[in-house]
Amino acid sequence: MDLCCGTGDLSVWLARLALTGTEIIGLDYSLPMLARAKEKAKRFPLHTNVNFIHGDVGDLPFPDGHFDSIGISFAFRNLTYKNPKTQRYLAEVVRVLKPGGEFVIVESSQPPNSLIRKLVHIYLRLFVYRVGSWISKNRPAYKYLSESARHFYTAGELADLLMNAGFKQVTAKRLLFGAAAIHTATK
Repeated sequence: MDLCCGTGDLSVWLARLALTGTEIIGLDYSLPMLARAKEKAKRFPLHTNVNFIHGDVGDLPFPDGHFDSIGISFAFRNLTYKNPKTQRYLAEVVRVLKPGGEFVIVESSQPPNSLIRKLVHIYLRLFVYRVGSWISKNRPAYKYLSESARHFYTAGELADLLMNAGFKQVTAKRLLFGAAAIHTATK
């Protein structure tokens, strides 16, 4: 499952790589995003179908132990940054994963090197916020993006959050000098 699939980029990519018959589900709360995802999926040759579902991460419409793997790409901050429902969301992910299943998170992170971290934070504050606000005319959205990325978890803090939610093992692979990371949590 591609959790918080948005316009379906990860779902479509997975369906292009998957073996025929693999179940690929993209789930999102936003109906307009799901409509765009469905249109996007029609434009590519897929090895398997993608089923896009409207749903809430806090109440996933699947039985216990349904998925081998769940991925989320640059939406995990929205579920966990200053969000009082964080524990509920993580409990649902754990619930619908099979034992031994993996939850793969691609998300912004905090570079361990203090100089690089400061440079990334300056970039987020001055470039992402200002240019994004100017181009989109949506200041609140880019203020949130800049602030949440600057104050998001370190790799260690995120590992602790996932372990406390019930995962047995968490690994992290840092990207872009640690400004982003791929976390894999195993149930």
